[in-house]
Amino acid sequence: MQALFIHGMGRSPLSCWPLLRRLRANGVHASAFGYLAATQHFAKISARLATRIAAMAGGDDYVLIGHSLGGVLLRAALAALPPGTRQPTRVFLLGSPVHPSRLAIRYRSNPLYLLVTGDCGQLLASEDRMSRIAALSVPTTAILGEQPIRLTSSQFAGEPNDGIVAAAETQADWIGEEIRVPVMHSFLPGNRRVAELILARI
Repeated sequence: MQALFIHGMGRSPLSCWPLLRRLRANGVHASAFGYLAATQHFAKISARLATRIAAMAGGDDYVLIGHSLGGVLLRAALAALPPGTRQPTRVFLLGSPVHPSRLAIRYRSNPLYLLVTGDCGQLLASEDRMSRIAALSVPTTAILGEQPIRLTSSQFAGEPNDGIVAAAETQADWIGEEIRVPVMHSFLPGNRRVAELILARI
């Protein structure tokens, strides 16, 4: 089994090292895909990811794991695969929005936010652009954090959230399984329980 991890905005492939280590220890050929949201356009990143996925599809069965923006990228990349490309056996979305992010909407005009997040940050704040990213047609598990943080708690008005994304922003009728864990957004990829949930399904 192959597994490809796509990290979130402002992170790097290093953020998934604990997860990759646990997957590899259980016989999974796990690797990561890197990008830099601050300087790279969403469409170019997703096109490069589609090329990587197409190459994986020519080998053993594979799963895709996307954290936050990484899940949005992998959805766009899967929709762009050449016809007939073998699909993943399962997709795992870790705190990944399928609707516009209220924090992105709030800060989309902030100069620092623009500098750090670039075009990808603007996509997360756009109803039109987010709605044009295709739903998945493969088995999908969404793993959502439920550990809010004081800094952003006022933005969610008591709704379940992981400090960055509200649960409602990650939900869609095409997602076959939703699991909630008491973890903050940034720590989802490194959490042992998250790794166990993934391993149990692959």
